[in-house]
Amino acid sequence: MGSSLDASGYAAGVGWGLPIASNREHADAMTTLGVRFATALAAKDEAAVRAVIADDLDFKALTPRKFWEGDSPDELVEVLGVWFGADGHIDELEKAVDGEDVADTMHVSYRLRITTPDGPHAVEQQAYYRADGDRISFLRVMCSGYRPIS
Repeated sequence: MGSSLDASGYAAGVGWGLPIASNREHADAMTTLGVRFATALAAKDEAAVRAVIADDLDFKALTPRKFWEGDSPDELVEVLGVWFGADGHIDELEKAVDGEDVADTMHVSYRLRITTPDGPHAVEQQAYYRADGDRISFLRVMCSGYRPIS
């Protein structure tokens, strides 16, 4: 695997499941499923991601160069491994903010600071989700892509 971003603009490689230690704590990290999801994603904590995702997930996402979809926690974790692979170190969850609900659909916006061999980057995602009990069963994500920080 190369040590730079792949053709889709994401870190090449998988190996996403290893947790990292340098994320800022968020006081409201346990208040909503959306913020819990963003916090787990930023920590690359596969178990925490799976804890907020329903077994019958309906997942779709749009990144700058590709459309993604899946229907299980395994498929979501696999996609997250591509997006935030071994070559990218998530330095910080800069923000995770709940937006206003759209009827039965909730919204969370989160921004990550990521370092790759190419240098520091910002990645922001908007996620719309629906819950089945205490787990996300419907998830739509739109991503800014890796944006270089000077």
